[in-house]
Amino acid sequence: MDNKIFTNPAIVTVQMSIEEYMEREAQKAQQQEAAKPRNLVYGLKGIEQLFNCSTTTAWRIKNSEWIKPAISQVGRKIVVDADLALELAHQNTERITYKK
Repeated sequence: MDNKIFTNPAIVTVQMSIEEYMEREAQKAQQQEAAKPRNLVYGLKGIEQLFNCSTTTAWRIKNSEWIKPAISQVGRKIVVDADLALELAHQNTERITYKK
């Protein structure tokens, strides 16, 4: 059997089942997502600049539950995924404002 047929992407796509095609497309999407650079901010100063707030409010934001998936902390080092933090803030806008 000629192996050149199976190495040609156009022919292989035609011979795939729908499940195999969906799995292949999911893998392509994951690779593209992994290749996208992440925007990171560091420390309370980074949170202050990201949300344009004071140090006290940045501390409250860091300790709040809604932003936990975007923050990783080891010892004193705080790293925040800025894109995810802004997305979570958009989803939870009522939790960002602190009422007196």
